[in-house]
Amino acid sequence: MKEKIFRNYLEIKSFKDFKEVKKPSEDYSIELNDPKDFQLNKFFYKNIGKNCQWVDRLVWTDLDWTKYVSDEKLFTYILKNKDEIAGYFELLFNKDTKEAEIAFFGILEEYFGRKLGGYTLSEAIKFSFNLGSARVWVHTCSLDHKNALLNYQSRGMKIFKSETLIR
Repeated sequence: MKEKIFRNYLEIKSFKDFKEVKKPSEDYSIELNDPKDFQLNKFFYKNIGKNCQWVDRLVWTDLDWTKYVSDEKLFTYILKNKDEIAGYFELLFNKDTKEAEIAFFGILEEYFGRKLGGYTLSEAIKFSFNLGSARVWVHTCSLDHKNALLNYQSRGMKIFKSETLIR
């Protein structure tokens, strides 16, 4: 049986359109993962992605992961609850086009329901604009968390393209 997947592409082009969610508690912080560590990106991809059917990179070797994470355009930020990891996002920033893609974004399941998605997305958008972005974009689909699309729109992002995929 074929499955329909609905994908939306969203963008925000001005910081004035941004609607921020503040940090829910002083226990949380977001830090740039520096030095880069492919094991952390791989961990988040597998653990957050298992609920969203992220499967493309499950076949990647450690060399594939190392190459990806080593890209100078990639910035990985880690959401922490005190010293424990709770989520992450990856920004792919292109200096030439002044665009940042929120490539991957998610919260570990044990942190669901704590208002961390809005805060983490807010920080991703702010960090993107602080890098020099004139446009921040992302895509989400019907396989992602049920609140994903609403979260993006609530932060001021607008849909610029939609498509239906059959798999």
